Amino acid sequence: MAAMDLYDTTLRDGSQSEGISFSVEDKLTIARRLDALGIRFIEGGWPGSNPKDAEFFELARGLDLGQAQIAAFSSTRRAGVAVDRDPNIQMLLDSQAPVITLVGKSSELHVTKVLETSLEENLNMIADTIAYLKERGRTVFYDAEHFFDGYKDNPEYALQTLKVAAQAGATCVILCDTNGGSLPHEVTVIVEEVGRAVDSPLGIHAHNDGELAVANSLAAVAGGVVHVQGTINGLGERCGNANLISVIANLKLKLGVDCVTDEQLRHLKDVALFVSEKANRAPDPFQPFVGESAFSHKGGLHAAAVAKIESSYQHIEPEKVGNAKRVTVSELAGRSNVLAKANDLGIDVAPHKGVVKKVVDQIKTLESQGYAFEAAEASFELLLRRALPDYKQPFELVDFMVVVERGRRAPSKENGEETLSEATVKVKVDGVTVHTAAEGDGPVNALDGALRRGLVQFYPGLSKVTLADYKVRIIDEHRGTESVVRVLIDSTDGERHWSTVGSSTNIIDASWTALADSMEYWLLKYGQG
Repeated sequence: MAAMDLYDTTLRDGSQSEGISFSVEDKLTIARRLDALGIRFIEGGWPGSNPKDAEFFELARGLDLGQAQIAAFSSTRRAGVAVDRDPNIQMLLDSQAPVITLVGKSSELHVTKVLETSLEENLNMIADTIAYLKERGRTVFYDAEHFFDGYKDNPEYALQTLKVAAQAGATCVILCDTNGGSLPHEVTVIVEEVGRAVDSPLGIHAHNDGELAVANSLAAVAGGVVHVQGTINGLGERCGNANLISVIANLKLKLGVDCVTDEQLRHLKDVALFVSEKANRAPDPFQPFVGESAFSHKGGLHAAAVAKIESSYQHIEPEKVGNAKRVTVSELAGRSNVLAKANDLGIDVAPHKGVVKKVVDQIKTLESQGYAFEAAEASFELLLRRALPDYKQPFELVDFMVVVERGRRAPSKENGEETLSEATVKVKVDGVTVHTAAEGDGPVNALDGALRRGLVQFYPGLSKVTLADYKVRIIDEHRGTESVVRVLIDSTDGERHWSTVGSSTNIIDASWTALADSMEYWLLKYGQG
């Protein structure tokens, strides 16, 4: 075995997360990305559990993988059934997977109370199944389910199951913290004790119920394991599995274990985002190493220090894992934040005395009124550019009016009445005032239509800009209907995405600000070239 084998179970254990259902094509594309990342073993599923997994293994034979091997997962033979007559075992062989991972019971409690068989028969089940598959040319891993809990209750029997597996020919025996309740110091001690008693390479499979799966995996490495199992982004049943993204980064950058190459490590964020997309889950911005906020700096003191010495508030160089430093702006911002952000945006503020202070003061004033620029960087860029003396806005609002009308126009299936919205907008472009109107499904939709109708006469490209998302947050709930609301609008032109913000006690006014910023930002960046 290699110095440290990475074993991914995203396609099997990870798919047991609530709300996740990978298609066969999803699983095939994820497998290719895992192979490119440097994962040595990719667990594709349980061939006997459903038709989708069976189809995956059939199609996986055609995957052109560089180094990874596909593993099939199943349990040992059933109690009282000969191994060559157990249909699950035959399906494992039919999958033609070169690696087979068998889960078996290593806890006396589970053998007697869950399987309802004898301790001796369980040992036979482990030995028979491993030997049978080894004789047919398969590499076999043994996943010792509930091992740590079983070891605490009956260490002699738990160790006996591992010895039987090793003697039967298991390439590696993997210690599973199935309930996810072990502590790192316990894991290290137990792994060391097992290493002295069992003549086999050891692995770790940790669950995250105590939010310690990554810590327990690293603790097991400290104890001597040479095989680590986990899932991308920590997907998995209940609270998930050990997050391989964090495991890989810590092994490589903190422990000096060359489990992947430097180049593969630089794709860590890309892989995390790719799997999130396939799982139809929004990426966690606060995920260590690869989240958008993993290397963001909000406080002015932090930003000032990072501008001088990046390691002052960063534990690694973010580029090593494919990420980047971000300086955000907020009411905590100081000159350093604004200067750093201006530099990132390519805006030279040095010739304009007083601009930075003006922007900092504006940010603090606006955020006291409910604005937040951390998730609306397009609005921040506009704020910065508008502070420059030579900035010319592409259009100017003269006024707008929104009317919400109920009942006169069209019958509704529910109560015979329908609510319609109509907006009128006056905007001025190069001294020309345009007055337009539009109806919409709601007031913001109508306002969007009216503004767009007025501006496309001057800027035809705006017709491809659309709203991708619209969020409203109440800032001070205790004031009821008088509360300040913050509106965040995500926009796209089909190629790029950007976010803008507005805030007011009037939701229409807040929406207008975010909407107008969205249009102005696109014109500034992409529409006048």
